Amino acid sequence: DYFAKWGDSGEVDLKYELEHLIILTASRCLLGREVRDKLFDDVSALFHDLDNGMLPISVIFPYLPIPAHRRRDRARKKLSEIFANIISSRREAGKTENDMLQCFIDSKYKDGRPTTDVEVTGLLIAALFAGQHTSSITSTWTGAYLLRHKEYLSAVLDEQKSLMKTHGNMVDHDILSEMEVLYRCIKEALRLHPPLIMLLRSSHSEFSVTTREGIEYDIPKGHIVATSPAFANRLPHIFKDPDTYDPDRFVAGREEDKTAGAFSYISFGGGRHGCLGEPFAYLQIKAIWSHLLRNFELELISPFPEIDWNAMVVGVKGKVLVRYKRRQLSTD
Repeated sequence: DYFAKWGDSGEVDLKYELEHLIILTASRCLLGREVRDKLFDDVSALFHDLDNGMLPISVIFPYLPIPAHRRRDRARKKLSEIFANIISSRREAGKTENDMLQCFIDSKYKDGRPTTDVEVTGLLIAALFAGQHTSSITSTWTGAYLLRHKEYLSAVLDEQKSLMKTHGNMVDHDILSEMEVLYRCIKEALRLHPPLIMLLRSSHSEFSVTTREGIEYDIPKGHIVATSPAFANRLPHIFKDPDTYDPDRFVAGREEDKTAGAFSYISFGGGRHGCLGEPFAYLQIKAIWSHLLRNFELELISPFPEIDWNAMVVGVKGKVLVRYKRRQLSTD
């Protein structure tokens, strides 16, 4: 139990704890047992340096000799060494597992060429980075909003109590799927704070786009089309009072995320290139917060967090300090 080290009471930086926890859960669920077993506290620090080396200026000057880029490159090299050893051990053991690491190792290009260890290493780092970073950001925002808005915290706790009356302390995939109130709270936090604020697509053929005002734009083949979830998720003609935290906007009868069709809500992108990790992300965050709320009384003691606009993957700025006290949620 990751939270056993917390003890019965104390104060923690929720952002830090969730970053560390999710890199462990994501590695085990997405990549396999060996990857999880080889991860240690230093790996979280390496991913932190990797993340902090992804700055807006990095898009234009990816190898600019600045401290953040130097730390990023050192972290990438160290992570490559760690994952290369894992891949080598799997190959030498001659065993196969039912996990993503095995899929990467066995994968081949269209011409039949197998992927190299260097390529598999890159895929592992990319998969773990994608699975950890955005989920830890969304988990942190979810907690911050719940602890700020007591009415929704009470609603989520009531839902947990109801599930515990029916299923006891068991939490599995089916039970997580029943957590509709918690799901809406996560979805609303993600609407307000999508970690990826710019999505880019390449136009493979010429097409036209007509806006709701009737203006038509011709998109030539080969051009890059950009959209911003941070902007689209706050359009007032789709979301009522768009800057207000209101998870109930997704309940049956309102469903504001469907107001303008399938792409009204694009925190996970959409279409054929929508995020494949969306179901896993919700599953993971629900599992974490159902455990926390069942086992701890939590209080936000630092100011409500601000947005860190300096990062390419936009997250929470500074610490999110929480006071906790261990408890067993009563179903009474």
